[in-house]
Parts: sequence; C-alpha cells; structure tokens
Amino acid sequence: MKTDIQIAQEAKMQHIKEVAASVGIQEDELEFYGKYKAKLSDDLWERVKDNQDGKLVLVTAINPTPAGEGKTTTTVGLGQAMAKLNKNALIALREPSLGPCFGIKGGAAGGGYAQVVPMEDLNLHFTGDFHAITSANNLLAAMLDNHIQQGNSLRIDPRQVVWKRCLDMNDRVLRNIVVGLGNKMDGMVREDHFVITVASEIMAILCLADDLADLRRRLGRIIAAYNFDGDPVTADDLQATGAMAALLKDAIKPNLIQTLEHTPALVHGGPFANIAHGCNSVRATKMALKISDITITEAGFGADLGAEKFLDIKCRKAGLKPDAVVLVATVRALKYNGGVAKSDLNIENLAALEKGIVNLEKHIENIQKYNVPVVVTLNSFVTDTEAENEFIRKFCEERGCEFALSEVWEKGGEGGIALAEKVLETLEKKESHFMPLYADELSLTEKIETIAREIYGARGVVYEPGAKKQLAKIEELGFGEFPVCMAKNQYSLSDDAKRLGRPEDFDIHIREVYVSAGAGFVVALTGAIMTMPGLPKVPAANQIDVQEDGRITGLF
Repeated sequence: MKTDIQIAQEAKMQHIKEVAASVGIQEDELEFYGKYKAKLSDDLWERVKDNQDGKLVLVTAINPTPAGEGKTTTTVGLGQAMAKLNKNALIALREPSLGPCFGIKGGAAGGGYAQVVPMEDLNLHFTGDFHAITSANNLLAAMLDNHIQQGNSLRIDPRQVVWKRCLDMNDRVLRNIVVGLGNKMDGMVREDHFVITVASEIMAILCLADDLADLRRRLGRIIAAYNFDGDPVTADDLQATGAMAALLKDAIKPNLIQTLEHTPALVHGGPFANIAHGCNSVRATKMALKISDITITEAGFGADLGAEKFLDIKCRKAGLKPDAVVLVATVRALKYNGGVAKSDLNIENLAALEKGIVNLEKHIENIQKYNVPVVVTLNSFVTDTEAENEFIRKFCEERGCEFALSEVWEKGGEGGIALAEKVLETLEKKESHFMPLYADELSLTEKIETIAREIYGARGVVYEPGAKKQLAKIEELGFGEFPVCMAKNQYSLSDDAKRLGRPEDFDIHIREVYVSAGAGFVVALTGAIMTMPGLPKVPAANQIDVQEDGRITGLF
C-alpha cells in the first residue's frame, strides 16, 4: 500500500481558482500563495455575510489510542462523499503544528484517499500563519522585558510576568529557562518559560476573532504581567497592540486548499485541544456556512476535549449552533480500550470489544447532553470482522444514534457515501436543540466541576492551594463569567493517561489556573499536562528528508 505522502504527491491538483469557483468564489476574491493555496479576502466576506447559514456538522472521536481513529480522514472523506452526492459542502479544518509533525504524531492532512493537498505545504510552513502568531507573541514578550529594562514606568513586578515566549516546535529544554543573563544592558535576570505556538493565547485569539478590529481589541486585553500592586498589565498598557495586529493582518484570513477529489477545504488556525480550545477559526467556519449548504468541521482529540470546547467555548462565543455531530471510532481502538495489546488488535475479540466500548458509550452520552443528534461512524480496517461491526452497530442504535461504516481511507469519497447519507438523513429528520453544558453565571469552580463530573465522569475535583488562590484572583478581576478551557491529557477521560475505557471513582486534579483575557476564557491545567511538549526517543523528524528534485519524503 502506498504511503499517505506518496498518494498526495501523485494527486493531480486543480488550480485553486477552479476549486474556489466550484463554490462561487471569484478569482479577484482570492489572495494567491502559488497555484494551489489562497487566502480568502475581506471582499468575499462583505459579499456573502448576509447569506443564510448552511448546516453545521461537527466531527469528533473517542479518546485517541495508538491504534488510530482517523478523525481528520473521516472529515475529509465525508466532504468528498457529499460532493459525490452533488451536495454543496465545505470542509473546515485546523492547520497542523510543526511540533507533532516532527515529533510523534506525524502529519495532519487526513490519510489514504481522504486527504487535503498540497500535503507537504500544509504540514510545514503553509501560508505562514503560525510564524506570524509566533512573531506577534514574542514581540509582546520583547516589549515587556524592554519596558522593565528602560525604567519600568508601569511598575511591572518581574516575579509576576505571566506572558510566555513561544515556538512551534516540541522543545522540552525551553519549558523553564532564565533570561537576562550577562551584563546590565542585557536585561533583568528572571525565570521565563516557553509554550508551543499552538498553546499560545494569540493562537486562540486569532481563532475566536470575528475580524481585524475584533482581533485588535482582543490583543489589547491580553494580560502580560501584574504590577507591584497586583493589578494587571495588558498589551495595550505596553503599547504593543498595534504592532501585533500588523503582524497578524494576513494570518487572520482563512486559507483555501482542496481534497484529493478537489472538494474545497478551509484550513485555518490550529490551537491544540489538550491544552487549548482545539478548533479551527471562527472566521473560517462562518465563511464556510455562508458559501456552502453543509459545513463539516472537526475538533481536536476526543469528544471530552475538542468537542466539549467546540460546544462550550467556540459555539458560545461565536453564536454557532451545530446541527449534528459525527462521532468517529474504530474496532481496533475500542479493543485497545478493552485491554488488548496493540500487537493483537487484528484478532477478533468480542469480549474485549464489549469491555472497551464503554469509552464510546460515554462520548455518546456526553454529546447527547448538548441536545445535538449523533451519528456514530466506524473508520473501517480490513481486519475488522462482520461480527465486531454488527456488535457496535446494535450498541449505537440501542442508544438512539445513527450508525454507518466509513471506508474513506481506502476508497476516498466513494467509501464515505453510506456515512454521508446517514448525516443527510439526520439533518433532514432530526432537529438540533443545542444548548451549552453550563451557564455563564456559574462560578469558575462550578464550571470546572460540571465539566469534570458530566463530561469526564469524575467523582470530584481537587484543587492545589495555588490554584484556589488563582481562581479567587481571576474572579476578583471580573473574569468569572468566562467559560473554562480544561487542559487535560487526551488519552483518558480522567487526568491519568493510563486509565482507559470509562474510568470510575477518580478525581480531577487542578494544579494551575490562569485567565486568557483576550481569548475570553479561563484555562485550568489538570494532572501532568504540559504546554510545551517534548520530542520522543525516536522523533518522526529522523525519517523526513528532501530529495535533489525537491521532493519531500518520510513526512507521513
């Protein structure tokens, strides 16, 4: 079987202006980045902004496992299948981070015959959005330290600098550093930190901003530090907002590329779902809703992270109402949750499947709490058996879910027609009555505990003393009505990555809480979650190379 990158490199791509024309976008409404990539102009938004919104479908998944789930592959394949059924559908995805690309996860453009292309461009520098975000983030950091050096008229307490530098790379040695070493002109010596770019507040801001003016307002509200009186010092206070916005003026525009079957795909923004809110940009989603009848988007990792944040943060902030949710699982991943070793997943094992399917059951229950119809799809593997498929089908239908097999990895859009038909039937016959899980008026601790109990199935929440103080301070500053972005490992419903299936009798441990005032949410760090990942013992980067003809190999 060909690798994903081989399939992508053999694809015959259309010029991006032809892809755009298929959904009514005119050539002068595109800003070209070569022949196969373009940004959508503000002129296009002005033309379509009063159009009626199409239907919104969210694709999410069970908790990820080494066996693979194929959420992005399913999203892309579903879009291709809709096109085969002559439906006007658009895909809206996140941009991949370089960190996982060179680390352990590999590329993030889908897989097999359900991919977006150009695959190498998307997984590497793409249109430079992440570089712009990194630059804006680090400009604020530089201006803050320069202000302290040049007299510190804002009376910034160097012990209370909360703004971290960022880099779009997994680099563990930068998690905790000391800056300002050298002579007096090299700045004040203090402890500092790095986060990965996709965990930066500016990434979240870019993805939640409606337009450039809203982006600028949000940037200005960023809390970079506190002064000696304990009052916040913002980007506006440091007079950094205008320059940061200037760096992001192009990055805020959605990117248009295509699938292997030339279905249009908007790929824009990329916050991690385990440490950020895990959704593509509001601008891209709203644009897709205006120019298509069906928008298919995804949220990162499992439904306990990406979907919860999509529904409780993105939809709440942007006024979006999903019409259906597609929940992706695999037979292999469910058996893994049932205790089967990765090496034995190809063997039929109904007992392990019955034990592990409780993970899928919990995610179904969680989505149903938002009053949105659910379609469960099995991303098919050749080793799956009819008995295993039928067991899962019956399990889902008993819980009020539609069910369909997906064979998009192997067959592209053709392999997703059964799923597309189930989604279309659901959109036609079942009405969504979407409501967020919790009200704005609840306290931050009540919101945290609601997510922990209702979504994770936790017994309770344990707060470290520092986290309690931080929560009190955040509410004192007036941010108590913000939604909560829970930073948690992706592998388990609990904050212990080793507890698979549907854990019971556990507590969620909150060790740190901080406010992202520009993004408009409060982040709660659980367990051992880190905002700057590290590379594995054998990084994926070891296998990546470029040939003399410029062809990239080993990317995925």
